[in-house]
Amino acid sequence: MPLPPFPKLALKLVQTIPSLDPPGFLNVRRQVFRVEFPDGSLSEPFTYDSVDRERLDAVVIAPHHRGADGRRHVFLRSALRPPAATRPPAVWPVPEGPALGALWELPAGLVEVDERSPEGLRRSAARELLEEVGFDVDPAALRELGPPSFPAPGMVGERHFYFHVEVDLARQGTPLEDGSPLERFAVVTSVPLDAAIELTRRGVIEDAKTEVALRRLAEL
Repeated sequence: MPLPPFPKLALKLVQTIPSLDPPGFLNVRRQVFRVEFPDGSLSEPFTYDSVDRERLDAVVIAPHHRGADGRRHVFLRSALRPPAATRPPAVWPVPEGPALGALWELPAGLVEVDERSPEGLRRSAARELLEEVGFDVDPAALRELGPPSFPAPGMVGERHFYFHVEVDLARQGTPLEDGSPLERFAVVTSVPLDAAIELTRRGVIEDAKTEVALRRLAEL
């Protein structure tokens, strides 16, 4: 069933308010907009804050293989995410577990400035796969896993680009990592795809981009 057309709304930038903070990995961008409505009228001005960074987009990779049982398995990697780990108790709608901020994720990473092309996205995905899981694959072997998505469009314009690749267990090496303390001592594991999807249902796998990619992989 087709969706109805979008309403004809347009954003009109009124002003960008310079930040008083020096540039960092993430930057807050404060802008004043008006909305132009279908009849040509304009809304009152309003201020909108968003997050920006030089390397805006990311790739998500689902490396998979057939196990001895014939089932498709996927590789996951542990990750410690400070924003999730430091959620203040005052904002918790429900109790959090003791491992708050420790997530199971598919390998993923930011797209470099010189990787902003279809071929570059594959290079980015191959690089991240080697860094995080230890498989050195030809970028041409990576296949798109559905269209890109916006993980948090109300806050950041980042897109996630999804790929999958069948890997040879005999060719797995040691993950190179990127030098970040957050990547040291990470655990890499392979689990059946159907079991991984069940773990998303139970809230054991909490990372949204990982759930999207796992479900897309199961649909192939």
